[in-house]
Amino acid sequence: MKIAIYPTYAELSVAAAVDFISHMQESPNPLCCIASGDSPVGLYNELARQFKESKLDISNWNFAGLDEWLGMNGSDAGSCRHMLERTVVKPLQLRAAQTCFFDGKTQDAQAECERVETFIKNHGGLDISVLGIGLNGHLGLNEPCTPFSAGAHVSTISASTQAVGQKYFSSPTLLSKGITLGLGSLMRSKNISLIVSGEKKAAITRDFIEGEITEQIPASILQKHTSCTVFLDEAAASLLSKKTKAQFIRM
Repeated sequence: MKIAIYPTYAELSVAAAVDFISHMQESPNPLCCIASGDSPVGLYNELARQFKESKLDISNWNFAGLDEWLGMNGSDAGSCRHMLERTVVKPLQLRAAQTCFFDGKTQDAQAECERVETFIKNHGGLDISVLGIGLNGHLGLNEPCTPFSAGAHVSTISASTQAVGQKYFSSPTLLSKGITLGLGSLMRSKNISLIVSGEKKAAITRDFIEGEITEQIPASILQKHTSCTVFLDEAAASLLSKKTKAQFIRM
């Protein structure tokens, strides 16, 4: 795991996009995992800008969604897919064949998990996963105490994640379950980009980077990934020790 610290979220986002494009161009038919949420939006906006200016050929790129609230899909405002349609699919004019998202309205969650894992397997695995981190250290909807070996599965959403998730909805919404790629699925990615910004993420940033590897903090497993880059702005990195910062790439 390596860490790059940038003065601002805007600079972080451009750097993360450059890194993302580089990894996607290493394969003739690359597949990426994309997370919803606020953290990766700057990266997605940069991809959209370059695509609009005809600087980016994505005709052979493929995209898999990271997770979804159980009981929702792209037809629901506030769903993970709804956000990714707005920030990735439409701006990049992706074809249906290029994408695979969890359908949280499925009547057979196990089959849905197998469908998404099969899509990934049939594309030769994930070339890169773009992730954010929750205040409790979750990756996707892999909440604390999720086994590090887990594949795609239905998860029980923690109280803190339920509370934070309300910001995506216009009225109070029940968010008790989710369907997500597992930590084992993500650790099999050839590359991982974790994007973290803002002072509110400083404590969990310190904990998952400087603390022990524990299932209590799902993101701590990234310490073991051989090609994971953590993109931080100064605010998110503010509680890291001087010793830790000295080992980082400061941009």
